Parts: sequence; C-alpha cells; structure tokens
Amino acid sequence: MSDRQRFNRRSFLRKSALMGGAAAGSALAAPAVLAQAPIVLKMQTSWGAANIWDEFAKDYATRVGEMSGGRLQVDVLPAGAVVGAFQVMDAVNDGVLDAAHSVPVYWYGKNKAASFFGTGPVFGGDANTMLGWFYEGGGADLYRELTQDIMGLDVVGYMGFPMPAQPFGWFKGEVNTAADLDGFKYRTVGLAADLLQSMGMSVAQLPGGEIVPAMERGVIDAFEFNNPSSDKDFGAHDVAKNYYLSSYHQASESFEFLFNRFTLEELDPDLQAILKYGVEAASTANTAKAQRRYSADLQWLQDEAGVTVHRTSQDILQAQLEAWDGLIAELEEDEFSKRVMDSQREWVEQVAYYELMNKPDLALAYEHYFPGRLAI
Repeated sequence: MSDRQRFNRRSFLRKSALMGGAAAGSALAAPAVLAQAPIVLKMQTSWGAANIWDEFAKDYATRVGEMSGGRLQVDVLPAGAVVGAFQVMDAVNDGVLDAAHSVPVYWYGKNKAASFFGTGPVFGGDANTMLGWFYEGGGADLYRELTQDIMGLDVVGYMGFPMPAQPFGWFKGEVNTAADLDGFKYRTVGLAADLLQSMGMSVAQLPGGEIVPAMERGVIDAFEFNNPSSDKDFGAHDVAKNYYLSSYHQASESFEFLFNRFTLEELDPDLQAILKYGVEAASTANTAKAQRRYSADLQWLQDEAGVTVHRTSQDILQAQLEAWDGLIAELEEDEFSKRVMDSQREWVEQVAYYELMNKPDLALAYEHYFPGRLAI
C-alpha cells in the first residue's frame, strides 16, 4: 500500500467514523444534533516531559484547542513516547506521527542543509532576524524546496519562537582562549559539530536527555544544550560549574512545528489556518515564558548551585567566526547550500544593518541602573 493510499484510507476511516455517528443519530430520529468528536493530532516532541520545552509545545496545543473551539486537539507526547528525539522527521513523513515539535538540526544527519534553518553561519543577525528571513526573506520557500523537492518528504513545517543565542556551555574548568578548547570531548549538534570539530574539539551529537549521563560516564567532558532552564532541568550544574554564555555556534535557532502533509491537507481550511497561525501565537507566549524562566533559572544556578557564569571570550568568538569562514567555503560547493547562504547574507546585510544601527547600547543603560551586575 502506498503512502498516499494509506493516508487516504486513514482519512476515509476518520470521516466514516464521524458519518457513522451521524447516521446512528438519524436512525434514532433524535431531535438534538450530535456533537462532532474532535480531531486529535498526535504530536511528539524531541524533549523530555520535565523539559521546559515540553511546556512550550503544550502552550501551542492549548491555543490550537481554544482557537478551534475544541474541534481540533493536539496530543503532545514527550521524546521516546513513539520514536527517539532525532527520529521525529521520519515518523511524521511516514504517518507514524501527525506532527512533531522539534528543531531542523535534529535531522541534519539526513541532509546538512537542515542546519541552515536554525543553526547555520552567523552573518550578524540574531534569531529574530533569521525568523524574519524564514517568513519574509525567502526562507520558507527554500525550506519547502529542501524537504519536499530535494528530499521527497511529505511534510510541511513552520518556524516559531526565536531562541536567545545558545550558551557555549558547561565546562569543569575555565576556557579563556581558543587554544584552551583543543582536545575537549564536547556535545553539540548540526553544523555546530563541524564548526567546533574544526577548532580542535572531538564532538558527539546527542539528544538532550543523554547529555548529563554521557558527562558522568566520561564520554564527553563539556557540552551545550540551549538555555539555563533546560540545563538546570538536566542537572548540568551537578557535573560542571563553569557556564559560558554567548556564542556563535548556534545563535539563531527557532522551533520547528512539523506536520504530515496528507494529514494537514485533509483538514478544513480554517483548521489548517489555526495550526499555521497558532505557531505565531505560541511563539509570542514562548518568548514571554522564556524571558521569565531562563533569567530566573540563571540566577538560581548562580545563587543556589554554585555555578560561575562567564561571557565567552572575544578570542573564542573571533576563532568561531574564522572557523565559520572555512566551513562556509566547503558548504558553498553544494548548489542548494550556496543559494540558502546567499539568501541569508542578502537578508542580514539589509535587515541587521538597520537593527544594529538603530539599537541603543542597552548595556550602558543597564549598568547605569544596576551598576556592577555585568562585571562578571
């Protein structure tokens, strides 16, 4: 049975069940109109149930349910409930899942270009800049070309929640120069793995839930995941005490809301719109929650867990940019990858120029009202 036949059969069974209920009501000549059962979409995340990002996915499900008046429900499942954290793209394509909440870099192993849609080169824009590129600068068309035309996948994806730049991560001792990184066994994902490997690190790509156990076993001796809240939930502070914020390795990522194309297309147009624009609503809610929780959990890590928080040194940041230069030259040998990066560079040159020229020195104002806080 082909994928299309399988999904048509699934659609037929779903609609038949609803019609069967209506027919039964008609046969009983009941005067009341029977309520239609909600359509339930099974969405698995790439995060454990204890991770703050599981809450973020449920924030999306809540908004979809309320906007649809209960006609559409998203059943959020944690990583491993059906498939592994890195397998959600295949599961959505195959119809094992209706949807997924993840990040494109997690299917980097299928095609390196996945990393451009969240963890690619840093040309001077942040995650807000690159989310704008996705929706207004041609990124969505390139994403569709990659997933549907080049890779032949039956998926539709939307991006939401522009993440703060990811910390360089957790180290047992201090790292002050690029030379200090040589020889570290480090966890990261996507093109960041290629980047940091070129800087002398030995890199393992692991799902979030495997990071701290790998650190405890000595498989890795340094790592990054994403943010203070997730890192706190993992127990990162139990295995390392030096936390380095600010980095160019993953500076512009957003969540990927992934849907099986056949499942999406069989829904009524208004429900399709709710799934699509619900991403925008959740993006705003996720951003507000991240501001509150990430900052509070960073403070907890410092005050309660004895973590020393550093800014990554200019020496390391400069070395990262130079490493990106070398990696970009390699990536440009692929025609599609070059088109994506050319599109991103054009967007960032225009948009980030305005953003950087227009943005006042907020550190100056912060230091004025909270003197000494940034001197860490």
